[in-house]
Amino acid sequence: MEKFVVTGGRPLEGEVNINGAKNSVVAIIPAAILVDGPCTIENIPNINDVKTLISILKDLGAEIKFESKDTLSINSQNIKSYTATYDMVKCLRASYYLMGALLGRFKKAEVSLPGGCDFGFRPIDQHIKGFEALGAKVKIDHGVVKLEAEKLVGAQIYMDVVSVGATINIMLAAVKAEGTTIIENASKEPHVVDVANFLNAMGANIKGAGTDVIKIKGVPGLPGGTSHSIIPDMIEAGTFMIAAAATKGDVTVKNIIPKHVESLSAKLVEMNVKVQEGGDYVRVIGTDKIERANIKTLPYPGFPTDLHPPTSVLLCLADGTSTVTEGIWDSRFQYVDELKRMGAKIKVEGRIAIIEGVGKLSGAPVKATDLRAGAALVIAGLVAEGVTEVYNIRYIDRGYENIEGKLSKLGAQIVRK
Repeated sequence: MEKFVVTGGRPLEGEVNINGAKNSVVAIIPAAILVDGPCTIENIPNINDVKTLISILKDLGAEIKFESKDTLSINSQNIKSYTATYDMVKCLRASYYLMGALLGRFKKAEVSLPGGCDFGFRPIDQHIKGFEALGAKVKIDHGVVKLEAEKLVGAQIYMDVVSVGATINIMLAAVKAEGTTIIENASKEPHVVDVANFLNAMGANIKGAGTDVIKIKGVPGLPGGTSHSIIPDMIEAGTFMIAAAATKGDVTVKNIIPKHVESLSAKLVEMNVKVQEGGDYVRVIGTDKIERANIKTLPYPGFPTDLHPPTSVLLCLADGTSTVTEGIWDSRFQYVDELKRMGAKIKVEGRIAIIEGVGKLSGAPVKATDLRAGAALVIAGLVAEGVTEVYNIRYIDRGYENIEGKLSKLGAQIVRK
C-alpha cells in the first residue's frame, strides 16, 4: 500500500499550475455518451477518476484515445450497452452521471449505485424525481438503478434541495427529450456551467446555467465534431492556497478563475492571510498570526464543502477557537480523529466542528478517509513538527494530479513510498 512521507516545517514558495476540474471532467466524460459523433475534451487532469471513467466507457463500446497528455478524443457511436455493473462503478461516486447519459441516449439505463468516498448517505431521490418527471420509470433492484422510458418529454422540475449531481443528471437526460425542460432551484456550481457549455458545444440548447433556473430545449441529436476545454479545478486551487497559508509561505496559484475561489479568498483575508488576485492567478502570502474564523459550507457561491477538511487544518493553527459548520454532507468529520493524532483539539457536535487553535501539530502516522480528508492530512504533514506518514493515498489520487510533485517544486519535503 502506497503512502506519502511528509517532513514538515518548510514554507511553500513559488508558482503552481492548476489542472482541469475533477468535478467537471467526471460529468463531461459520461456526457460524451450522448454525442452522435467524435468529440475532443481538453485540459483533462491525470487522476484516477478519469482513468476509471475511460475504462467504463471503453467497456460500453466507446473509442477513446489521448491526442496529447491532457487532450482526450471520444467517439461513442458504437456504444450498444446501457448497463454499468458494480465492478465498473464501485470506486466512483460520479458514476451516477451514467444514469442520465445512458437514459438520454437509449431511453434505458441500468447502473449500479455509486461508490467513491464515504462521508455520509448520498440520496439520489432528486435524480429519480427528475428522471420520472421526464417520463422514465425508475426501479432500484438489488443495488441497481433501472431506468426505462418509451420517450422522454420535457417537464418543469423543482429541486427540493440544491443538488449538483441531480442538476447535471437531469440536464443529461433532457438534452434529447421532446420539448423544453425547466430546472428550478438548480445548482449554480461552476462545473454545472462547464457541463452545459460542453453540451452546447456539441449541439445542445441549454440556457441559464449558472443561475437557479436552467432551460433545456430538446434537440434530436448532438452532432459533436468540436472540442471543449475543462475549466480549472477550484478545489485543487483552494487546496494549494490553504497549504500556502498554513506553511506561512508565498505561493502564486496559476491557471485559475479567481472568482471561483472568492469565498475562500475572503475567509483567508479574514484570517489575516494576504491574498492578491490577478486575471488568472491568486497569490497567497502567509502570516505569523492566523486569526480565528467561523465557516459554514454552502452551495456555490458559498464556501465549498470540499475545502472544509483542508481549512480545518489551517484553523488548528489559528489564535483562538473557530467553528466549521458542514451544510452539505451529513457526516464529513472522519478526518477529525486523524488530526487529533497529530495534536489537534477538535470537538464535533452534530454538523459543527469546534476547533481550538493549538499553534502547532506533530507528525504521526495517519490515514486518508476520503479524497479531501487526504489532502487535509497532507497539509497537516507540511506544517507538523517531524515526519507524517499518510496512508490510503488512493483517495488522494482520485482527485489530485501529481500532488507530491507539485508540492516538491514549491519546496515541500514529500515522497511517495
